[in-house]
Amino acid sequence: MEKIQHLWKQIYEGVCEFSTPTLERFMTDLADIKNTHFSKVQPPDTTWYKDAVIYSTYADLFNKDFSGLTQKLDHLKSLGVNCIWLLPVLESPMKDAGFDISNYEKIRSDLLGCAADASTDEKDLIFADFIKAAHDRHIRVIFDIALNHCSVDHAWFKEARKSIHSTKRDYFIWSDTTEKYKEARIIFKGMCTSNWEKDEISGEYYFHRFFEIQPDLNYRNPEVLVAMTKILINWKIKGIDGFRADAVPYLWKEEDTNCENLEKTHLIVKFLRAVFDYLEPGTLLLAEACQPPKDVVAYFGTEDECHAAYHFPVMPRIYRAMAEEKKDAIEWVMHPDFTPAIPPACQWFMFLRCHDELTLEMVTPEERAQVHQYYAKDPSWDFREGEGISARLASLLDSDIRRIRLAYSIMFTLLGTPIIYYGDEFAKTNDKAFYEEMYAETGYKDSRYLVRGRIDWIQAEEDLKNPNSLAYQVYTCIQKLVHVRKEHKVFGRGTLTMLDVHNIDKTINAHVLSYTRQIEEEQVTLLHNLSAKEQVITLTNESSAKYDLLDQPILYRENALVLPPYGFYWL
Repeated sequence: MEKIQHLWKQIYEGVCEFSTPTLERFMTDLADIKNTHFSKVQPPDTTWYKDAVIYSTYADLFNKDFSGLTQKLDHLKSLGVNCIWLLPVLESPMKDAGFDISNYEKIRSDLLGCAADASTDEKDLIFADFIKAAHDRHIRVIFDIALNHCSVDHAWFKEARKSIHSTKRDYFIWSDTTEKYKEARIIFKGMCTSNWEKDEISGEYYFHRFFEIQPDLNYRNPEVLVAMTKILINWKIKGIDGFRADAVPYLWKEEDTNCENLEKTHLIVKFLRAVFDYLEPGTLLLAEACQPPKDVVAYFGTEDECHAAYHFPVMPRIYRAMAEEKKDAIEWVMHPDFTPAIPPACQWFMFLRCHDELTLEMVTPEERAQVHQYYAKDPSWDFREGEGISARLASLLDSDIRRIRLAYSIMFTLLGTPIIYYGDEFAKTNDKAFYEEMYAETGYKDSRYLVRGRIDWIQAEEDLKNPNSLAYQVYTCIQKLVHVRKEHKVFGRGTLTMLDVHNIDKTINAHVLSYTRQIEEEQVTLLHNLSAKEQVITLTNESSAKYDLLDQPILYRENALVLPPYGFYWL
């Protein structure tokens, strides 16, 4: 409680002279919430996210609604998933796939399979049944919440735009010119031309970092921070195990800065963390910060900010390494000079694909051009004028089962917690029909809709019965990797050391990506052949080749180890 008060003072001293009464009311409410809803017994494992395998999905696109998702929980449990990341589920006009939230307190009625006018109790019960069904299967649930912005349809913004004297006016950022915050880059380059939008009702401009239908919240107003904190608490009370903090680097704005990663943004995150550590330690805060790792590491603080963060730069380097058939790009991105050490209780989250594009923001211009040219096989896949590629994993890798398996093996064994994107477990490809549907509905030529789209469960289940289908082969591969990973804590908690392996002539083999993972007495050596050609190598540590955790036969030729094209071992 003292830390919460101290952080509040750091945020608002000299910014808002009327913040003290707001804090006093909040602290009283917080103590009542603790006594009413949260046990004084701490959870047994506050670092559960280190051993998690995450499944990221939209409830509706996965299987219509929460009832449909509940029916498929056994599919996820069989796959080995023990945490679901729900992509946006809160009430929204759906102009930006649900990231434009019009009511933070309610889940969209269409996801609950009930009428829009159903009672709040009815809606709460449907969601509670889903949470219970997941928890009964030892599957945790985290979900997306956009802390930086809401929808123009949110009641706060509707009230704010009525008058400059509105009680909600200061929930947002207004100006009579577009000159303020000129150093802030335009994030949706190619889709937006300014961070300011003129409001036809009030006549002033409002600030937005994303689409113009998403006004930024004004955290200089302490009522905003209290309101957003209470919203998160209410969802925690309803059973949510953690939160993906969408667009977290942009929360605080200062003139003559780029309005990213500012000190008071970090203080806000520390405040949220302190609140949840007071209520129930281990409530996950996951930073969605598409920034260089040296900047993202700051969101861990001293284990007092986010528990975990996405490692965005790894993903494009995996694709670059596979395109070049050389290990250098991955070795470089994982080097301590690029990826600094993080606090022991913190964790990177890794992914091959997600609901967004294959982002090329965190690479050099040369890498961006190289990866874009190699993988953007259709002009419609382009995102933000060459800064990304909107394509699913199977589409990017030409539905080649060998390369898909290889990519998953790398992702599952590098540092961090792996994320499986819905449908990728049976090689779902780009969905042009869904893109056209959403373009007609929203008016935005957002190529990311290609990587979304609904699952055809009739077709998927038919494919999963056929051992010759790509869907079956990908599913069984991922299932094996997940189950083996979960049996060995070394993958979620161990150290990583890059290795060179050698050809028979003692030269370094640049095609084989190799590293060890170690925790206490357990050591696993990972070997990945990035090449379409067989590689014959020697190992300096022969004891590491006792057996393969994946039960694959280890091939030898003249006392050298043989890696088939795109083959890999977990030794």
